[in-house]
Parts: sequence; structure tokens; C-alpha cells
Amino acid sequence: MVLPGHPEPDDTQAVNQESFLLAGFDAGQTTCRCRLSRWNGACLQMAGEGRGSGVSHLDALDGEERFRRAIASSLEAALEQVRDGGSREQPLGKEHLHAAAIGASGIEADTDLQTRGAALLASALALPEHRCLATGDERTALRGAFPDRAGIVLISGTGMIVVGRDATGREHRCGGWGWRLDGAGSAFDIGHQALQLSVRMADGRVPDGPLRHSLWTALGCRSAVELKALVVRDRHAVADEARLAPLVADAAAGGDPAARRILQRSASALADAAAATAHALNLQAPCLEARGGALEHMPLFRQLVQTSLREQLPDSHWQTTGGDACHGALVFALDRAGLRPH
Repeated sequence: MVLPGHPEPDDTQAVNQESFLLAGFDAGQTTCRCRLSRWNGACLQMAGEGRGSGVSHLDALDGEERFRRAIASSLEAALEQVRDGGSREQPLGKEHLHAAAIGASGIEADTDLQTRGAALLASALALPEHRCLATGDERTALRGAFPDRAGIVLISGTGMIVVGRDATGREHRCGGWGWRLDGAGSAFDIGHQALQLSVRMADGRVPDGPLRHSLWTALGCRSAVELKALVVRDRHAVADEARLAPLVADAAAGGDPAARRILQRSASALADAAAATAHALNLQAPCLEARGGALEHMPLFRQLVQTSLREQLPDSHWQTTGGDACHGALVFALDRAGLRPH
């Protein structure tokens, strides 16, 4: 994606524009992606990309160590791709980096976690802290999709969050408060609702159906007693219930009315969050972009979300051409480096 403008390097490093190498990280729980790009004064030119280990919450027992490891391993993989390309006489190393940004789950803006994340990023890359930014992965997704204009990103994967920005850069978020408080609109929400339905089916409170059998088979359970024992174990995670969502979507697509009601409730909740974001930012005809596995891989769920949004935001429209979260991190890195006009 081309970003127009002219570089305005800070006075700490007056060097040729071609040496401005930027790093953008998209850090998830299972993997971290690093994209290296050069800024030529008019656009970002990708140099290499690599994957490394994942992160956990910074306050977790090994959170900071996992954060450092994810940065180091993904950066090394990206640098290795650049070396394999052999496009430069002198191989690149992290000493050539000028600025960097990372998006990671759980890093809220203007909090101690954001300060700590930026310090860890700067330390791992041997960069000044003022040229590093750590933020939530939802914000890098938003800046990737809409680098310089208004829009709203709906993210529905294991969890959910909706974030938007207006033409002045003012932002608003809805959701993303964790499964204990606010998971409606996520794959976890769909799977969890289905498990709740399954025990009501087993009790005879509602008619039994094939959905219960498919859910329990996937979890290796033969009774509600076994299901109860499973979900209270430490190793049973939110992601385990999120992985049940495609089974619910398949059942709904096959005509199961109970499964369709579950999808509809979750889709309506996600649409509600998008509508609230549009109203908070006074976006009359917002541009929308969908992200996350639930929206990308469950067509019926996405269709139900779109239908709900047509009712609430009839003038909204969807785009599919926005950059990804790594690109959003690179946009933040450009801002940190002072390479774009404001």
C-alpha cells in the first residue's frame, strides 16, 4: 500500500532515506509476524517477512520473556528472508533498524502495559524508546485497514473487538473486554452458547438434536457429567470452545434452527458494537472491514453480520483492500520515526 508524503527525519539520525528500515510486528498467542520495509520517501517497500514464537499477556508468569522471544525470533526470520534474497551487498541486521511498532493482544493505550511493551521492544531491538511503539493488535489492524482515513474494523476470532477512527484520527472501541465480561460476537461466544444449549438438550429442557452429538464428539465427551469435568480443568482454554464455532455454523447452514439462532445472536452483538462505534465517531456512511477467523471462514456468520448492519447502518459499505496488522504497525513506526508529514 502506498503512503504519500515526504520524509521528515528527526535530528538524531540524518542519513540517506534508503537506510530507513522499519519493523512492524503482529504478535499473537501462537505466532508473531515481523515485516521489514524500507521507506523511500513516498512509499513502503517490503524487504522481508518472518514468523516467530507467540506472546502471552505481559503480566503472565513468563510474559516479558515470551514477548522478547517473539520479537527476536520473528525478526531473525524476516532478516533471514532478506539475506536469502541477496538484494543487498551488505546483509541487513537489527542495527539497521530506524523505528518499530508492535501490536499485541491486551496492550491498552495509555497504560503501564503500553509503556512496558515499548521499553521491551526498544531493548530487544537496541532502539531509542521514542522510536518504538507497543499497542493493541486491534489498533494495528485499524491503521493497516485505514492508514489515513476514517473507517471501522470488526474483528471476530477467538475473541471480538470493534475499533474505528474518524477523519481527524479520533478513535473509539467497543468490546474486547475478555470472555468473562464481553465475548458476544466471537467464535468463543458461538461455541460457548452451543455448549450451554447442549446441556439443556441432555436434560430434556429443549429437544435433543445432532448438534449436541457433534459438539460432544469433538470434545471427547459422552455425558453432561464428563463435559462439566472437562470445562473446569486448567488445560481447557477459551480457544477450545472457539474451535467449536465452525460446527455450529455448519449445523446452521444445514438447517438447524437452534444453531442458526446462536449465530444470529452473536452476529447481532457484533453488529451492535459496530453501530455504536459509528455513532460515537459520527460516521454517517462508514467504511467497514472484516477481520478474524469467524468472519473470514464462516460465510453464514458473516452474512448475518452484514444483514444486521444493513438494518442499523444502511449507508455503510465494506472494503477488502486494506492492509493487514503488520502494515498498520509499519504505519505507526513511520509516525514514530517522523517520516510522514502531519
